[in-house]
Amino acid sequence: MGTVTIGVSIAVPEPHGSLLQERRAGFGDPAASGIPTHVTLLPPTEVDASRLPAIEAHLSEVAAAGRPFPMRLSGTGTFRPLSPVVYVQVVEGAEACTWLQKQVRDASGPVARELAFPYHPHVTVAHGIPDEAMDRAYEELSGYEAEWPVTGFALYEQGPDGVWRKLREFPFGGTVVPPQAGSPDRRDTTLPRR
Repeated sequence: MGTVTIGVSIAVPEPHGSLLQERRAGFGDPAASGIPTHVTLLPPTEVDASRLPAIEAHLSEVAAAGRPFPMRLSGTGTFRPLSPVVYVQVVEGAEACTWLQKQVRDASGPVARELAFPYHPHVTVAHGIPDEAMDRAYEELSGYEAEWPVTGFALYEQGPDGVWRKLREFPFGGTVVPPQAGSPDRRDTTLPRR
């Protein structure tokens, strides 16, 4: 069966996803067309294709324990000089993303792995392009804002052509979406109930 490269992420919904993907392409990032706009929960990971059913079962369990939460993006950040990345910041929902990615990479699960850098939820808008283009991405998207309720995540596979394609969505087990930013009824409901 061979190996496949998978990733797990929260998709940035429309119209935000396409807009940021177009902007990323406009900054000259050649990977933009093959990577749907997302917040990573599991970075590209090579696995034996025969393990996909076990991985999907694990992700179903993680999703069943999760609850919808508000996500808000605002402004830009960068990992330079450590890594050539400019991103849009996750200013609400980061704690829930951090909890989810830990569950996905759980040491007892089928995709246990260490990360090269500490986990920092973000939406990449430029990667590995000339510094002038990175600076432009950082400046031009500095006022960017978007928010939506996150109701699940998805498993993706990278094809031989370098394009990431969705294999399956995993909706959260909860049905109540917490209040959005600015709502008078703000409770911390980002973590799953036990």
